[in-house]
Amino acid sequence: MEFSHYLYTADEIKTRIAAIDSINLTDKETSYAYKTIYNCIDLTTLEGNDNGAKIERLCQKAVAYQENQKVGNVAAVCVYMPFVKQARSILEGSGVEVATVACAFPSGQLPLHLKLAEVSWVAAEGADEIDMVISRGKMLEGAYDEVFEEIKAVKAACGKARLKVILETGELPDVALIRKACELALNAGADFLKTSTGKITPAASPEAVVVMLDSIKEYYEKTGIMVGLKPAGGIAEPTDALLYYKLVKHITGDNWIDPKWFRIGASRLADKIVALLDA
Repeated sequence: MEFSHYLYTADEIKTRIAAIDSINLTDKETSYAYKTIYNCIDLTTLEGNDNGAKIERLCQKAVAYQENQKVGNVAAVCVYMPFVKQARSILEGSGVEVATVACAFPSGQLPLHLKLAEVSWVAAEGADEIDMVISRGKMLEGAYDEVFEEIKAVKAACGKARLKVILETGELPDVALIRKACELALNAGADFLKTSTGKITPAASPEAVVVMLDSIKEYYEKTGIMVGLKPAGGIAEPTDALLYYKLVKHITGDNWIDPKWFRIGASRLADKIVALLDA
């Protein structure tokens, strides 16, 4: 699909963000927004010291949340590949998806055949969702055809699993390059666009999310295909998450305010939102 020429400057995007952020919500609307955000969280641990006991605790935490009728489920638990089968066995029947990261996460520096081997293996392990990281070096070199073909091949290797494409927008230095990465991912079959690995600074940013949402919206208007959004990395405060909720609601629309199309990758956010809703 051909996208329109993207003319927005960084300053214009900041102005749009400020205008959307200034929209006031009633107490009832705020409560609904926080509950929705909670239901859209990918409860995440992606650390070198992850182990079976830690994954057990994370999954049991996701299950225990269900007992609080004010909040219900998180959307998914996101873990490294070796723990997918364990997480799936614990979460079976809970309604919580199992997500993982792939393609030489977080660097993306691995030959394509090895990336595809990762993806095929973890799809066979039972991952519901696979978050691949793109080759930012190739994006910076302008090797766009290679990036497109890589995403397309990874999508095929996912089988039934949904594919989230991590753009690592903090390493893409301008609006035009973020827009180009969005176009490549969308045309290659991404089910979600995701901002970040959470392993660099800056991670998620409202500015990058606006570019991603504009791209998702245009893709939908021209193809009728909905693609989701996942900001991730550094989202620790409910107010930060609320801004992303507002951006999704006012750019792509209410149909995207749903765990099927909106996710937030976080490890600390869930407890804080539960505390707000229980207050």
